[in-house]
Amino acid sequence: MQRLKKTIILALMGILLLLALFLFKVKGEMADFEVNYKAGHRLWLGETLYRTLDQHWQFKYSPFSALVYLPLSFLPLPMAKGIWYFVVLISIGVLVFFSMKLALPGPKGNIRSAAIAFLILGKYFLRELQLGQINALITAILLGMTWLLVRDEDAPSASRERTAGLLWGLASALKPYAVIFFPYFLIKRKWRALAPGSIFLAASLCVPAFFYGIRGNITVIKEWAGSLSRSTPSLFTSQDNVSLLAFLMKWTGHRPISFLIFAAAATTLAGLMLRLILQGYKMRRPALLECALLLIFIPLLSPLGWDYTFLSSFLAIVLVIRHITIIPRLGKILMIVNFSVMALSLYDLLGRQLYAQLMAWSVPTVNFLIISGALFYLRLKKAA
Repeated sequence: MQRLKKTIILALMGILLLLALFLFKVKGEMADFEVNYKAGHRLWLGETLYRTLDQHWQFKYSPFSALVYLPLSFLPLPMAKGIWYFVVLISIGVLVFFSMKLALPGPKGNIRSAAIAFLILGKYFLRELQLGQINALITAILLGMTWLLVRDEDAPSASRERTAGLLWGLASALKPYAVIFFPYFLIKRKWRALAPGSIFLAASLCVPAFFYGIRGNITVIKEWAGSLSRSTPSLFTSQDNVSLLAFLMKWTGHRPISFLIFAAAATTLAGLMLRLILQGYKMRRPALLECALLLIFIPLLSPLGWDYTFLSSFLAIVLVIRHITIIPRLGKILMIVNFSVMALSLYDLLGRQLYAQLMAWSVPTVNFLIISGALFYLRLKKAA
């Protein structure tokens, strides 16, 4: 009984702390959510979502994703912000829960590994809340998909695989970067996941026709494509863009060379990923590490890989921490230094000038390439 009381008191204190964080810090921000909130209202009115007059604050997601914000657009903005704030918080909790369930080193090991991973990625979670972004929700959905795929390897189930596919389709409809799992399903011959997921994704392009009509929907999709083609190139060297392409742009200062090297690097990573998948066929639960790696590849290979999108690496970091004893001594030192740099690369700690320099060098890109290398090593040693 005493333990239950302590748990309840701690839970209430946590809720009050999070509520205070929203009221005194986050409520006045959430700029990205405001853009999406406006898109939900425009969808309801059948107005175009992509306007050059919005300048930097243009809606960049698919028309379908505006549906998520449609119910919230009927509420006053402060109330809608409060609801979305807790949606993001719950999503963070869900992605941590799934990562702990998937890693499976035991209750104490799970909590310890998850706590360390949370400290390393804490700034990204806070940034997600501050902007009112949707990446935590999508990562939670993809980790739900991963959990079903891993369970399906233990006890094959057609319904489980189809549900995993639907979750993938939903995540891809909300943000196209989740399409990175499409070739993975092909290679793994996950037809029962691929079919419903692809159908859902195709249907998501048609749903906005309820608001625009068929011709209007086609026009809006074209406007979406045009908006991305216009706005994306100017953001390649943005401070917070830490994709592999942005890394090359910042270091070479030459767009054609950067694209050439990026194509070679992406091809190399694809080849390594294929080898990793083939090596995992005779292993138990190979999808665990494979999906964790693909979740890191999302911000690395996306043209606009914003630093906070790396919250998708939570499972990967938990896996590396869990298997740290397998990594050679020099590798352990490298990982400790790498995690320390990630955790301490804070604007408030480094100051404007030093932090700007760190982002100009695209240090986070290197951080997550190192983590990807650790995952490749674990598969090479058949540890995961």
